[in-house]
Amino acid sequence: MNSLIKLELARALRNRKFLFFSVIYPSALFLLIAGNADSRTRLDGTGLTLPTYMMVSMASFGALTAVLMGNSERIAKERESGWVRQLRLTTLPGRGYVLAKTASAAVVSLPSIVIVFVVAAAVKDVRLDAWQWLALTGAIWAGSLVFAALGVAIGYLASGDAVRPITMITYFGLSMLGGLWMPTTTFPQWLQDIAKWLPTHAYAALGRSIEQSQSPHVQDIAILAVFFVLFAGGAAWLYRKDTLKA
Repeated sequence: MNSLIKLELARALRNRKFLFFSVIYPSALFLLIAGNADSRTRLDGTGLTLPTYMMVSMASFGALTAVLMGNSERIAKERESGWVRQLRLTTLPGRGYVLAKTASAAVVSLPSIVIVFVVAAAVKDVRLDAWQWLALTGAIWAGSLVFAALGVAIGYLASGDAVRPITMITYFGLSMLGGLWMPTTTFPQWLQDIAKWLPTHAYAALGRSIEQSQSPHVQDIAILAVFFVLFAGGAAWLYRKDTLKA
């Protein structure tokens, strides 16, 4: 399995388009949205300035891009090309393939988080305690596993032609409705009520709690845990179903 993880990492690092969208794109969006923002005025209903709010949003968005977009399309295409079927002829267990995909995506997601933090600190003068930077990195990185499981599930659910539109709709829908691109406090009340139950909203809320030196809300942790079980369970079921068809 270690050899497969190394192979997956090498393939991801050679994909310049993937690296741009997962590593550079979130930082560029952060500068675009927060570039001219006041670093002292707090956003209504958030307790944070726009730069600190968007820093967590774009770091979460970058990790989401790496684990969701990277997993789903690659798995669907590998299924169509016969690569997954070839791997089944080896001694690699099924869970090893899924773990290799998740691990490689998680490693690539880490630079996107760190670069957003560096840009926010250097350009927008965002200042946090050392423990907050470490806790933010750990929370956003660990939380991305929820969406890595979703990426695996979509990869086994969709064909090579259908995987991109399905992934893009899921990707942009979760990002926008979850408040990664703009504060959910700007949404109509009915949309706010929906957004607070989405995994992306709970995901970003973990980081914002850390920025405010607060403990994460139990509801946010519970939402992420439930969605992880659903996504991982769905991925496991779809993998077994795909195996039986092979």
